[in-house]
Amino acid sequence: MLNIEFQGKQIAFLDSGYIIKLNDWSEDLARHLAAEDGIILTEAHLEVIHFLRDYYRKYQIAPSIHILAREIGKVLGPEKGTTKYLHQLFPGGPAREACRYAGLPKPTGCV
Repeated sequence: MLNIEFQGKQIAFLDSGYIIKLNDWSEDLARHLAAEDGIILTEAHLEVIHFLRDYYRKYQIAPSIHILAREIGKVLGPEKGTTKYLHQLFPGGPAREACRYAGLPKPTGCV
């Protein structure tokens, strides 16, 4: 476990980089984590991140990449519901990286 200080608050993370307390998440924290990875979050990134957070609230699970692509396609349109589109946004692995920025647990099926 590791802690970082962000905006005057201590935030705990697992060694794998996933936040421990889901309520510690904010868009500012997501932008900070992404910037550390060399990614500047755009509205397209945030659209996926907010989709993931809504999905997690509904199902209490972070989806695998295949489920993520299928479900995003249903809600945001078929052009966004592809693994290619998601990999362009999150080159470190769409489900894994997007879930980390969204403050969610590691998705099922990720190693």
